Amino acid sequence: MSPTTQALLLSWDLRGEVILLLLLLGAAQYVGWKRLRRRSQGRFANLWRLFSYQGGLLVLALALMSPIDVLGGQLFLMHMVQHLLLVMVAPPLLLLANPFPTFIWALPRNLRSQVARLFQGQSQVRRVLAQLTAPGIVWMVYHFFLLGWHDANAYNWSLRHEWVHDLEHLTFFGSAVLFWWHVIGAGPRIHRRFPIGLRIAYVLSAVPPTMLTGVVIAFATTPIYTYYTTVPRFWGIDVMYDQMLGGIIMWVPGSMMYILAALIMLARVFTAEEKTPLLQVSDWSTDEAMIAPGLEHRARQTKLRKLMSR
Repeated sequence: MSPTTQALLLSWDLRGEVILLLLLLGAAQYVGWKRLRRRSQGRFANLWRLFSYQGGLLVLALALMSPIDVLGGQLFLMHMVQHLLLVMVAPPLLLLANPFPTFIWALPRNLRSQVARLFQGQSQVRRVLAQLTAPGIVWMVYHFFLLGWHDANAYNWSLRHEWVHDLEHLTFFGSAVLFWWHVIGAGPRIHRRFPIGLRIAYVLSAVPPTMLTGVVIAFATTPIYTYYTTVPRFWGIDVMYDQMLGGIIMWVPGSMMYILAALIMLARVFTAEEKTPLLQVSDWSTDEAMIAPGLEHRARQTKLRKLMSR
Protein backbone atom coordinates (compact mmCIF):
# COMPACT_ATOMS: atom_id res chain seq x y z
CA MET A 1 0.00 0.00 0.00
CA SER A 2 1.40 3.37 -1.01
CA PRO A 3 2.00 6.01 1.67
CA THR A 4 -0.60 8.26 0.01
CA THR A 5 -3.28 5.59 0.08
CA GLN A 6 -2.45 4.66 3.67
CA ALA A 7 -2.64 8.30 4.73
CA LEU A 8 -6.00 8.76 3.01
CA LEU A 9 -7.50 5.63 4.57
CA LEU A 10 -6.43 6.81 8.01
CA SER A 11 -7.83 10.30 7.49
CA TRP A 12 -10.83 10.54 9.81
CA ASP A 13 -12.43 13.95 10.30
CA LEU A 14 -13.69 13.37 13.86
CA ARG A 15 -16.00 16.34 14.40
CA GLY A 16 -17.06 16.82 17.99
CA GLU A 17 -20.54 18.18 17.21
CA VAL A 18 -21.34 15.24 14.94
CA ILE A 19 -20.08 12.67 17.46
CA LEU A 20 -22.05 14.30 20.29
CA LEU A 21 -25.27 14.41 18.26
CA LEU A 22 -24.98 10.79 17.13
CA LEU A 23 -24.23 9.63 20.68
CA LEU A 24 -27.25 11.52 22.04
CA LEU A 25 -29.54 10.08 19.36
CA GLY A 26 -28.22 6.58 19.95
CA ALA A 27 -28.51 6.82 23.74
CA ALA A 28 -32.03 8.26 23.62
CA GLN A 29 -33.22 5.55 21.27
CA TYR A 30 -31.68 2.82 23.43
CA VAL A 31 -33.26 4.17 26.63
CA GLY A 32 -36.68 4.41 25.00
CA TRP A 33 -36.31 1.00 23.35
CA LYS A 34 -35.42 -0.60 26.69
CA ARG A 35 -38.40 0.98 28.48
CA LEU A 36 -40.81 0.08 25.70
CA ARG A 37 -39.46 -3.46 25.53
CA ARG A 38 -39.98 -3.90 29.26
CA ARG A 39 -43.49 -2.43 29.09
CA SER A 40 -44.63 -4.43 26.05
CA GLN A 41 -42.71 -7.60 26.97
CA GLY A 42 -40.73 -7.40 23.73
CA ARG A 43 -43.67 -7.10 21.34
CA PHE A 44 -43.00 -3.53 20.14
CA ALA A 45 -39.25 -3.28 20.73
CA ASN A 46 -37.54 -6.04 18.79
CA LEU A 47 -33.79 -6.50 18.69
CA TRP A 48 -33.68 -6.06 14.93
CA ARG A 49 -35.20 -2.58 15.31
CA LEU A 50 -32.48 -1.62 17.76
CA PHE A 51 -29.78 -2.91 15.41
CA SER A 52 -31.38 -1.19 12.43
CA TYR A 53 -31.38 2.19 14.15
CA GLN A 54 -27.86 1.91 15.51
CA GLY A 55 -26.74 0.71 12.08
CA GLY A 56 -28.25 3.84 10.54
CA LEU A 57 -26.26 6.00 12.96
CA LEU A 58 -23.11 4.06 12.08
CA VAL A 59 -23.69 4.73 8.38
CA LEU A 60 -24.10 8.44 9.16
CA ALA A 61 -20.82 8.42 11.07
CA LEU A 62 -19.03 6.75 8.16
CA ALA A 63 -20.52 9.17 5.65
CA LEU A 64 -19.67 12.31 7.63
CA MET A 65 -16.38 11.53 9.36
CA SER A 66 -14.63 8.61 7.66
CA PRO A 67 -12.15 8.79 4.75
CA ILE A 68 -15.23 8.80 2.50
CA ASP A 69 -15.81 12.42 3.50
CA VAL A 70 -12.14 13.34 3.11
CA LEU A 71 -11.87 11.70 -0.31
CA GLY A 72 -15.13 13.36 -1.38
CA GLY A 73 -13.20 16.61 -1.61
CA GLN A 74 -10.71 15.00 -3.99
CA LEU A 75 -12.78 12.53 -6.01
CA PHE A 76 -16.27 13.12 -7.38
CA LEU A 77 -17.06 9.40 -7.28
CA MET A 78 -16.42 9.28 -3.52
CA HIS A 79 -18.70 12.28 -3.06
CA MET A 80 -21.43 10.33 -4.86
CA VAL A 81 -20.85 7.38 -2.53
CA GLN A 82 -21.23 9.75 0.41
CA HIS A 83 -24.50 11.09 -0.98
CA LEU A 84 -25.88 7.57 -1.45
CA LEU A 85 -25.13 6.77 2.18
CA LEU A 86 -26.82 9.98 3.39
CA VAL A 87 -29.88 9.70 1.16
CA MET A 88 -30.53 6.03 0.39
CA VAL A 89 -28.95 3.94 3.16
CA ALA A 90 -29.00 5.77 6.50
CA PRO A 91 -32.63 7.09 6.37
CA PRO A 92 -34.26 3.70 5.59
CA LEU A 93 -32.23 1.98 8.30
CA LEU A 94 -33.25 4.60 10.86
CA LEU A 95 -36.94 4.56 9.89
CA LEU A 96 -37.24 0.78 9.71
CA ALA A 97 -36.62 0.87 13.46
CA ASN A 98 -39.79 3.00 13.84
CA PRO A 99 -37.92 5.27 16.29
CA PHE A 100 -40.72 7.71 17.13
CA PRO A 101 -42.33 5.55 19.89
CA THR A 102 -38.94 4.79 21.41
CA PHE A 103 -38.04 8.48 21.52
CA ILE A 104 -41.36 9.19 23.25
CA TRP A 105 -40.54 6.53 25.86
CA ALA A 106 -37.07 8.00 26.33
CA LEU A 107 -38.64 11.20 27.71
CA PRO A 108 -39.40 11.73 31.40
CA ARG A 109 -42.84 10.46 32.41
CA ASN A 110 -44.42 13.89 32.94
CA LEU A 111 -43.18 15.08 29.52
CA ARG A 112 -43.98 11.89 27.63
CA SER A 113 -47.75 12.34 27.50
CA GLN A 114 -47.49 16.05 26.68
CA VAL A 115 -45.33 15.40 23.62
CA ALA A 116 -47.46 12.45 22.51
CA ARG A 117 -50.62 14.62 22.62
CA LEU A 118 -49.08 17.00 20.07
CA PHE A 119 -49.36 14.23 17.45
CA GLN A 120 -52.78 12.85 18.42
CA GLY A 121 -56.33 13.59 17.37
CA GLN A 122 -56.94 17.01 15.84
CA SER A 123 -54.10 18.89 17.52
CA GLN A 124 -52.84 22.00 15.78
CA VAL A 125 -49.32 20.61 15.55
CA ARG A 126 -50.58 17.43 13.90
CA ARG A 127 -52.68 19.33 11.35
CA VAL A 128 -49.85 21.69 10.40
CA LEU A 129 -47.32 18.88 10.09
CA ALA A 130 -49.73 16.82 8.00
CA GLN A 131 -50.13 19.71 5.56
CA LEU A 132 -46.42 20.53 5.36
CA THR A 133 -45.38 16.91 4.92
CA ALA A 134 -48.00 15.74 2.44
CA PRO A 135 -46.56 13.10 0.08
CA GLY A 136 -46.61 15.36 -2.97
CA ILE A 137 -44.87 18.20 -1.16
CA VAL A 138 -42.23 15.87 0.29
CA TRP A 139 -41.58 14.37 -3.15
CA MET A 140 -40.94 17.81 -4.65
CA VAL A 141 -38.77 18.99 -1.74
CA TYR A 142 -36.71 15.79 -1.84
CA HIS A 143 -35.98 16.11 -5.56
CA PHE A 144 -35.45 19.85 -5.33
CA PHE A 145 -32.52 19.32 -2.98
CA LEU A 146 -31.28 16.10 -4.57
CA LEU A 147 -31.12 17.59 -8.06
CA GLY A 148 -30.56 21.22 -7.09
CA TRP A 149 -27.33 20.52 -5.23
CA HIS A 150 -25.99 18.77 -8.34
CA ASP A 151 -26.16 22.02 -10.25
CA ALA A 152 -22.58 22.91 -11.17
CA ASN A 153 -22.55 26.27 -9.39
CA ALA A 154 -24.20 24.98 -6.22
CA TYR A 155 -21.94 21.93 -6.13
CA ASN A 156 -18.73 23.91 -6.58
CA TRP A 157 -19.90 26.41 -3.97
CA SER A 158 -20.52 23.67 -1.41
CA LEU A 159 -17.03 22.24 -1.88
CA ARG A 160 -15.37 25.62 -1.41
CA HIS A 161 -17.23 26.54 1.80
CA GLU A 162 -17.55 24.11 4.71
CA TRP A 163 -20.77 25.61 6.08
CA VAL A 164 -22.42 25.28 2.66
CA HIS A 165 -21.22 21.68 2.48
CA ASP A 166 -22.80 21.02 5.89
CA LEU A 167 -26.03 22.64 4.69
CA GLU A 168 -25.99 20.42 1.61
CA HIS A 169 -25.66 17.30 3.76
CA LEU A 170 -28.35 18.47 6.18
CA THR A 171 -30.90 19.15 3.42
CA PHE A 172 -30.01 15.89 1.67
CA PHE A 173 -30.53 13.86 4.81
CA GLY A 174 -33.56 15.76 6.14
CA SER A 175 -35.52 15.60 2.88
CA ALA A 176 -34.54 11.92 2.45
CA VAL A 177 -35.90 11.09 5.91
CA LEU A 178 -39.24 12.65 4.95
CA PHE A 179 -39.29 10.80 1.62
CA TRP A 180 -38.53 7.38 3.13
CA TRP A 181 -40.93 8.09 6.00
CA HIS A 182 -43.82 7.90 3.52
CA VAL A 183 -42.36 4.83 1.83
CA ILE A 184 -41.74 2.85 5.03
CA GLY A 185 -44.77 4.09 6.96
CA ALA A 186 -42.96 4.70 10.25
CA GLY A 187 -44.46 6.78 13.07
CA PRO A 188 -45.78 9.29 13.74
CA ARG A 189 -48.65 8.33 11.43
CA ILE A 190 -50.27 11.71 10.90
CA HIS A 191 -51.47 11.14 7.33
CA ARG A 192 -54.13 8.90 5.88
CA ARG A 193 -53.05 5.32 5.45
CA PHE A 194 -50.76 5.10 2.42
CA PRO A 195 -51.68 1.81 0.65
CA ILE A 196 -48.69 -0.33 -0.22
CA GLY A 197 -49.49 -0.15 -3.94
CA LEU A 198 -49.24 3.64 -3.84
CA ARG A 199 -46.06 3.40 -1.79
CA ILE A 200 -44.52 1.20 -4.47
CA ALA A 201 -45.50 3.71 -7.16
CA TYR A 202 -44.25 6.55 -4.97
CA VAL A 203 -40.78 5.10 -4.53
CA LEU A 204 -40.50 4.07 -8.19
CA SER A 205 -41.39 7.62 -9.26
CA ALA A 206 -37.99 8.68 -7.88
CA VAL A 207 -36.12 6.48 -10.36
CA PRO A 208 -36.38 8.66 -13.53
CA PRO A 209 -35.01 11.92 -11.99
CA THR A 210 -32.11 10.11 -10.33
CA MET A 211 -31.35 7.97 -13.37
CA LEU A 212 -31.48 10.86 -15.85
CA THR A 213 -29.23 13.03 -13.69
CA GLY A 214 -26.70 10.22 -13.44
CA VAL A 215 -26.82 9.62 -17.19
CA VAL A 216 -26.25 13.31 -17.97
CA ILE A 217 -23.24 13.42 -15.63
CA ALA A 218 -21.78 10.13 -16.86
CA PHE A 219 -21.94 11.07 -20.56
CA ALA A 220 -20.85 14.71 -20.25
CA THR A 221 -17.94 15.53 -22.54
CA THR A 222 -16.51 18.37 -20.41
CA PRO A 223 -15.95 18.74 -16.66
CA ILE A 224 -19.19 19.81 -15.00
CA TYR A 225 -17.76 20.34 -11.54
CA THR A 226 -14.71 22.48 -12.17
CA TYR A 227 -13.66 22.35 -8.52
CA TYR A 228 -12.16 18.91 -9.17
CA THR A 229 -9.87 20.34 -11.85
CA THR A 230 -8.11 22.38 -9.14
CA VAL A 231 -7.30 19.59 -6.66
CA PRO A 232 -4.62 16.87 -6.77
CA ARG A 233 -5.68 13.65 -8.48
CA PHE A 234 -5.24 10.26 -6.82
CA TRP A 235 -4.64 6.75 -8.16
CA GLY A 236 -4.35 7.94 -11.75
CA ILE A 237 -8.05 8.82 -11.99
CA ASP A 238 -8.40 11.89 -14.21
CA VAL A 239 -11.24 14.40 -13.96
CA MET A 240 -13.39 13.04 -16.79
CA TYR A 241 -13.05 9.39 -15.75
CA ASP A 242 -13.85 10.40 -12.17
CA GLN A 243 -16.92 12.30 -13.34
CA MET A 244 -18.11 9.35 -15.45
CA LEU A 245 -17.76 6.93 -12.52
CA GLY A 246 -19.63 9.31 -10.22
CA GLY A 247 -22.47 9.62 -12.73
CA ILE A 248 -22.68 5.83 -13.04
CA ILE A 249 -22.84 5.50 -9.24
CA MET A 250 -25.76 7.91 -9.12
CA TRP A 251 -27.38 6.29 -12.15
CA VAL A 252 -27.12 2.55 -11.35
CA PRO A 253 -26.83 2.00 -7.56
CA GLY A 254 -28.88 5.16 -6.94
CA SER A 255 -31.78 3.92 -9.07
CA MET A 256 -31.46 0.36 -7.79
CA MET A 257 -32.05 1.47 -4.20
CA TYR A 258 -35.56 2.62 -5.11
CA ILE A 259 -36.22 -0.52 -7.16
CA LEU A 260 -34.98 -2.71 -4.30
CA ALA A 261 -37.36 -0.96 -1.89
CA ALA A 262 -40.25 -1.53 -4.32
CA LEU A 263 -39.36 -5.23 -4.69
CA ILE A 264 -39.24 -5.67 -0.91
CA MET A 265 -42.71 -4.13 -0.54
CA LEU A 266 -44.01 -6.26 -3.41
CA ALA A 267 -42.62 -9.37 -1.72
CA ARG A 268 -44.48 -8.38 1.45
CA VAL A 269 -47.73 -8.23 -0.53
CA PHE A 270 -47.22 -11.75 -1.90
CA THR A 271 -46.14 -13.05 1.51
CA ALA A 272 -49.27 -11.64 3.09
CA GLU A 273 -51.42 -13.32 0.43
CA GLU A 274 -49.71 -16.66 1.04
CA LYS A 275 -50.45 -16.38 4.75
CA THR A 276 -54.16 -15.73 4.10
CA PRO A 277 -56.07 -18.89 5.14
CA LEU A 278 -57.61 -20.87 2.30
CA LEU A 279 -61.37 -20.78 1.92
CA GLN A 280 -62.88 -23.99 3.22
CA VAL A 281 -64.83 -26.15 0.77
CA SER A 282 -67.92 -25.89 2.97
CA ASP A 283 -67.81 -22.09 2.59
CA TRP A 284 -68.09 -22.06 -1.19
CA SER A 285 -69.61 -25.36 -2.32
CA THR A 286 -73.16 -24.82 -1.06
CA ASP A 287 -76.00 -24.21 -3.50
CA GLU A 288 -76.46 -20.66 -2.18
CA ALA A 289 -72.78 -19.80 -2.62
CA MET A 290 -72.75 -21.12 -6.21
CA ILE A 291 -75.65 -18.92 -7.30
CA ALA A 292 -74.57 -16.26 -9.80
CA PRO A 293 -74.99 -12.65 -8.63
CA GLY A 294 -78.48 -11.36 -9.36
CA LEU A 295 -80.14 -14.79 -9.32
CA GLU A 296 -80.47 -15.13 -5.56
CA HIS A 297 -84.26 -14.65 -5.74
CA ARG A 298 -84.58 -17.77 -7.95
CA ALA A 299 -82.70 -19.79 -5.37
CA ARG A 300 -85.09 -18.60 -2.67
CA GLN A 301 -88.11 -19.46 -4.85
CA THR A 302 -86.74 -22.94 -5.57
CA LYS A 303 -86.09 -23.54 -1.87
CA LEU A 304 -89.62 -22.36 -1.00
CA ARG A 305 -91.22 -24.71 -3.56
CA LYS A 306 -89.25 -27.65 -2.13
CA LEU A 307 -90.51 -26.86 1.34
CA MET A 308 -94.11 -26.57 0.21
CA SER A 309 -93.96 -29.86 -1.68
CA ARG A 310 -92.99 -31.83 1.39
